[in-house]
Amino acid sequence: MANRETLQALQARLADRLQAVHAEAGKEAQWLAVQAGGRNYLVPLSQAGEIYPWQLPKGLPYTQSWFLGVVNLRGSLVGVMDVAQFLGHPQQRTEQRLQQANIITVHAGFEMNAAILVDRLMGLRGGKDGLAESPDRGVSHACLGPAYVDGEGQLWQELQLQALVELPHFLHVRL
Repeated sequence: MANRETLQALQARLADRLQAVHAEAGKEAQWLAVQAGGRNYLVPLSQAGEIYPWQLPKGLPYTQSWFLGVVNLRGSLVGVMDVAQFLGHPQQRTEQRLQQANIITVHAGFEMNAAILVDRLMGLRGGKDGLAESPDRGVSHACLGPAYVDGEGQLWQELQLQALVELPHFLHVRL
C-alpha cells in the first residue's frame, strides 16, 4: 500500500510539474521520460496530455492485440493502446507490474480520445540533462524521432504522439 501511495505522490508531482512547464515561457524541460516494453522513450511535453494511474480498460471484441480497450477518464471514454506492443516489442505484464504502470493521454489539441500505456514514469528531461543526440538512430518507426544518449550511456528515443495518432494503422483498431 505504501508503494501505491508513493507512486501516486510521484504522479501528482509530475502532473503539477508538467502543468508548470506548459505555463512557463522558456520551457526548460522538453520531454516526459517513460519506459515501455523495456525501452526508454521521450514524449514531447507539447504532445502529452494528462497522466493517470493504471486502470483496467474495458476490452472490445475484434480489435488489434495492441488496443487494450477503453477507460473512463474524467467522464470521457478514451482508447488505450499498448505502445510497446504497437512498436513491436510486447511485454508480459503481471498484475504487480501493472500497478506501477500509467496511462498517458495524447494532448487534447489532437482531438483524439487516445492514450498510451507505459510501464514506468522516469521524470522530466530537457537539453540541460546531459542528453546528446545519438548517431545510432535507435528503432525505426514512423512515430519515433531522434535517439539520444544520456550521461550514463542509456539510449532514449523520442516518441512523437502527434505522428502516432496520425498513422493509419493506429487509427484502424479493428481486426
